Amino acid sequence: MAKDLKISNDSYFSDWMKRIKLRIRESQLKAAVRVNTELLRLYWDLGKDIVQRGVEAKWGSKIYSTMSAELKAEFPGLDGFSVTNLKYMKRFYLFYYDDNEISQQLVDQFEKICMIPWGHQILLISKCRTVQEALFYINKTLENGWSRAMLLNFLETDLYERQGKAISNFSRLLPDTHSDLAKETLKDPYNFDFLTLSEGYKERELEDALTSNITKFLLELGQGFAFVGRQVPVQIGERELFIDLLFYHLELRCFVVVELKVCEFDPAFTGQLGVYVTAINHQRKKKTDNETLGLLICKTKDNVMAEYSLEASSQPIGISEYKLKDLLPNEYKSSLPSIEEIEKSLKDL
Repeated sequence: MAKDLKISNDSYFSDWMKRIKLRIRESQLKAAVRVNTELLRLYWDLGKDIVQRGVEAKWGSKIYSTMSAELKAEFPGLDGFSVTNLKYMKRFYLFYYDDNEISQQLVDQFEKICMIPWGHQILLISKCRTVQEALFYINKTLENGWSRAMLLNFLETDLYERQGKAISNFSRLLPDTHSDLAKETLKDPYNFDFLTLSEGYKERELEDALTSNITKFLLELGQGFAFVGRQVPVQIGERELFIDLLFYHLELRCFVVVELKVCEFDPAFTGQLGVYVTAINHQRKKKTDNETLGLLICKTKDNVMAEYSLEASSQPIGISEYKLKDLLPNEYKSSLPSIEEIEKSLKDL
């Protein structure tokens, strides 16, 4: 027993065991991916057979019930041969095969397609309009390890249409590789549907709501954002100013200053944000950090006005809109007790 204890405390033995465990986990992952790949290939082939053999034209729509019964009887331990799933196999094949415009890219990407679990695939073929859009979400899922629920969230908020769409001057002010990644990082519009605000809300209320829902806000901002703080003070000359929200982006390796405006874009906002970006570069940026980025999120914007404003700026800035789904009427909010009123009522008990 003492000998066993001595071995387990040996650092060489511990390191060796860690490497063994890592290899086992990698092997398990590869095996799971291979199983999923083979399953997707099987579903593709079954879908192809259903289409190319014209089985519905020959035997009618009841063919799916017959096929399902036959396959379940032959393979009782295997799931996936329901009537609904067989119809999805047909859709799976048709969705990718019919897009002639992207046929060569499809050949190049087919291995990736087959790495995505079947539940994810059903979402993609049901909600994506084109193969190009589906491939975008497939790559994002593989990069970020999205669960089916996460994928559904990004599909419903139309990430494909929003990502990389913010108006910015990054191409002019940043090195090419950094500029491309920075542009891909920003969206337009940002979806704040997870917030509940009253009509006539102020900027501070929007900021409060976002920081109270910081996990959902970070999810909407995208992969790589780390929250640094809100109302971050910066001393500029004799004045102390406050930045709405400050983030650090782990992939871009830079600070990101976020300013919120609950009104239409005004060119003056660009100048204000530029000052904050400059202040962070002077006061917080390390030698190993890239140049700080600014992100202005407004309720609405005139794109031409925004582009002209950015041409005049010497700081890398992106400008986006945000959207909210529902607003509570002001009279509803006024009927809710404030924190102070709740505290007072508790003291009176």
